[in-house]
Amino acid sequence: MNKKLAAALSGGAVLMLTLSGCSDDSSKKVDDWAKTFCNTAQPQFKKITDANASIQAQTRDDSKPADVQKTDSAAFQQISDAYKALGAAVDKAGAPPVEDGATTQQEAVKELNASSVSYANLKKKVDALNAGDQAAFAKGLEDIATELGKISSTGDASLKKLESGDVGKAMQKQPGCQKQTPSSPAPSGSGAGAPADKASPSGSPSGSASPSGSASPSASAKS
Repeated sequence: MNKKLAAALSGGAVLMLTLSGCSDDSSKKVDDWAKTFCNTAQPQFKKITDANASIQAQTRDDSKPADVQKTDSAAFQQISDAYKALGAAVDKAGAPPVEDGATTQQEAVKELNASSVSYANLKKKVDALNAGDQAAFAKGLEDIATELGKISSTGDASLKKLESGDVGKAMQKQPGCQKQTPSSPAPSGSGAGAPADKASPSGSPSGSASPSGSASPSASAKS
């Protein structure tokens, strides 16, 4: 029932969650900025990871609509809160010490806050679904997954810029900005569109997004 929604969630863009490895050519000032931001942001990345995993855990064919609704609602709220906190973390870290750093910072904060609002709206839509009507509920989830795909595939240009160049290289060295592992991994064989440990709606270090339909193993919701 929840497969398309989980796939759409895995297709979006969020800052730095898939960065890994290390680099040795960024300046100390940039390293210090990355450390300040990543240390603050790590708990929020973890929240997004766990929320994604909880949605994937409800992709079983025998998942009950009421359980799916409760899980998805809580997950969207958690992701919304995390995006808002990430925006605050970028704001608190200040402008990265690179060319156009202040503009990059401001635009990233704007996008993160906009994403927070978008996920809060998705929570409201999930809450409004009728879990007592399985067919209508499944159709409602499909519509939400489509909207989530649109949210995920737009508005990440500033995030890409923030995690590129010297700033991105510095972030790669910070554990707080590397891929997080969910607290409770989704069961294997759940049919979700992404591995349970891929918290990032991003499939690459640049944060590029993929259309929701491309990641989905199933275009239909099941009861």
